[in-house]
Amino acid sequence: MITVQPSSTMRVEFAKWAVRQTPKVRTCAPSAFSVPPHLFTHMPEELLIGATVDGHPYRSPLEDEALAAASQWHTGVPGEPLPEVPEAAYGPDAVQLPEPEQRPAPAGAAPSEGEGAAIVCDVCSRPFGTARGRDTHRRQAHPEVE
Repeated sequence: MITVQPSSTMRVEFAKWAVRQTPKVRTCAPSAFSVPPHLFTHMPEELLIGATVDGHPYRSPLEDEALAAASQWHTGVPGEPLPEVPEAAYGPDAVQLPEPEQRPAPAGAAPSEGEGAAIVCDVCSRPFGTARGRDTHRRQAHPEVE
């Protein structure tokens, strides 16, 4: 059996359809019906739009066609090349990322972890932004030192 929970707007219409079947389609919960597979494949599509089928939202082919027609993004026809896009649309200057905000350190203050302090690996002198990064590097790159 396939469990169908029709949308609240179609529940009455679904119930009318269910009792016209031979044998009648029974309910399995207050708002869900147990539909035999052979009836499910032949039931009217509009009864299933907005329904939940076996716990999953029902995707109607009619809804898919409407979404595809309304979509501004169209995929190409298989076997045909996509239309040319001007190179300027994806050039290196096409996207401008904001510069990170730099806050000056107070006068006389030593940089602390996470504020530009140089945290260096004591084995290879590689600089890191955090002690955690340095420690991870040390465990992976220099396991013999441990």
